Amino acid sequence: MKVLVLYYSKGGNTKKLAQAVLKGLDTVGGIQGVLKDTETVTKEDFIEAGGIIAGSPVYFGAMAAQLKKVFDEFVSTRRKMEGKIGAAFSTSGDATGGKETTMMGILQAFLIYGMVITGDPLAATGHYGTACVGSPDEKTIENAEKLGKRVGELALKLS
Repeated sequence: MKVLVLYYSKGGNTKKLAQAVLKGLDTVGGIQGVLKDTETVTKEDFIEAGGIIAGSPVYFGAMAAQLKKVFDEFVSTRRKMEGKIGAAFSTSGDATGGKETTMMGILQAFLIYGMVITGDPLAATGHYGTACVGSPDEKTIENAEKLGKRVGELALKLS
């Protein structure tokens, strides 16, 4: 089963976090992680995925317009997304930069798509997803891998 890791990254920090999420997915037997940025993702990627883990840098307390545009343009896939797993991650330039509100916006989009959402596991932070300020450090990379593993395992359970 495919699980899509979708991200937008301007400076590279969100891409680094996306790659760590993908690494966690790849530890789950039966799961094929697919890494796509907002420029290369297709509607078929959404439809083929048993789950999506989406990430964005924080822009004004919300997801980047490039990621929101994907959710807006792919709304025709909505009925085909129902019951699939969704999760989020984010990066910011400041400790109070809006990482949680950004992840909640991503999770809200997944709810509107009819998806089942999850945060990161208690072994990580047990909150809305994985997030960091600036470039992800070793602990954040580890938490991102745990998020990927969690979503992969849940995607298999839901299928």
